[in-house]
Amino acid sequence: MDFFSNLQLGFETALTPVNLLFCLIGVALGTAVGVLPGIGPTATMAMLLPITFGFDPVTSLIMLAGIYYGAQYGGSTTAILINLPGESSAAVTALDGHAMAKKGLAGKALAIAALGSFFAGTVGTLFVALFATPISRVALEFGPAEYFSLVVVGLVASIALASGSTLKALATIVLGLLLGTVGQDGTSGVPRFTFGQFELYEGLNFVSLAVGLFGVAEILRNLERGISRDVVVKKVEKLWLTREDFRRIRMPVLRGTGLGAALGVLPGAGHVLASFVSYSVEKRVSKHPEEFGKGAMAGVAGPESANNAAAQTAFIPLLTLGLPANSIMALLVGALIIQGITPGPGVITDEPELFWGLIVSFWIGNLFLVILNLPLIGLWVKMLKIPYRWLFPAIIAFATIGTYSIGLNNYFVYAIAFFGILGYVLIKLGCEPAPLLLGFILGPLLEEYLRRSLIISRGDATVFLTRPLSAALLAVAALALLVAVLPSVRRKREVVFEEEDG
Repeated sequence: MDFFSNLQLGFETALTPVNLLFCLIGVALGTAVGVLPGIGPTATMAMLLPITFGFDPVTSLIMLAGIYYGAQYGGSTTAILINLPGESSAAVTALDGHAMAKKGLAGKALAIAALGSFFAGTVGTLFVALFATPISRVALEFGPAEYFSLVVVGLVASIALASGSTLKALATIVLGLLLGTVGQDGTSGVPRFTFGQFELYEGLNFVSLAVGLFGVAEILRNLERGISRDVVVKKVEKLWLTREDFRRIRMPVLRGTGLGAALGVLPGAGHVLASFVSYSVEKRVSKHPEEFGKGAMAGVAGPESANNAAAQTAFIPLLTLGLPANSIMALLVGALIIQGITPGPGVITDEPELFWGLIVSFWIGNLFLVILNLPLIGLWVKMLKIPYRWLFPAIIAFATIGTYSIGLNNYFVYAIAFFGILGYVLIKLGCEPAPLLLGFILGPLLEEYLRRSLIISRGDATVFLTRPLSAALLAVAALALLVAVLPSVRRKREVVFEEEDG
């Protein structure tokens, strides 16, 4: 009975006019940035963090979450119409979606993507609602040693599941951990790495770091390499499916939803991994594998369902354990901290309106997305014609003004420039910026739980191995690191990184 009363609380919260409006704004923005290649949800959310400071916590989380899963929908539009994925998880959709578009079946491809995404998003949200509370109850039994080991698992898993070089991912994590130590020590108050600068006593500004690392750096990279766009499909027709079409996509959607729901909780780009795995599974089980790459409906239905289910279940580690599964979830952790809310299992009991209101908003947002994506295809096609030389300066100006307004401090703007250059350098060196953000967010937690554990055990470092759950988590971390350095896995990581970068 508690479950239904909690859902009622969630509907009462999510259906308020303000939250409905910002849910719509969030999913519309998410669709737009998914449609426009080169921006992405991470950069958009980072640049919108400053304006959420003045919102109610529930409202800000609903809008930011809408941008995230809305981008999963929007990314499929450009993947199908112009063979240029607006989101990395839509790269697989382009293989068969664009082939369908060239055959004059763009409307069907877009309908498959939208309906499969809606079903998967709905089921993924149900997974969050059903499993988040039991997991959070287990998490409340964790001690400092278990939390320390859990954070280690999160950091190591993000290294193991990142694309590119394992060594570079590890170095980026360590850099993030070091940046997280800047400022006054939480226990003694001693300043660390401040170099006599008063502005650094409170630590590096999270919003400036996120905007620079993802917004400015990503824009610099896109301006350098240039993005050419040629809309192949001028007119999209037949936006509905026949009974036979529904029969053909039924099982791919169900399989993709199950895979995405399971893989979404993994640290790293779980939604990207889910779409690739789903495509491989569909090709393997198909009676006509030769159709894949030439316009197979299952090649659109499976991956699109997988990445949207994964986008929902990625919230489970964040809402139950306070651990971000990827860089976007790390931004949401930052948004919670900005609002004065401590992420973790206590959110469900201390902030029930936020927790259940956010979950119910997923259902509402997915419904909005179906309404937005199919009837407004013409609008999204027109957006593709906006020149980037107009778009990018406006985005940077908006983000800079918003960040400055948080504390009316020039230092925040200088920090954006610094981290923008740092992010661009990391990209040029073949390093993903995402692990740095995870290290920056999780570093202070790692230090805090390490200290608490050693204080309780009176300096006995074996406490992490003598407590069974802590030892098991550390064993999982060691296994994940071992898998990451295997030669076969390393080669696949480098291939994926080259594909994403290209």
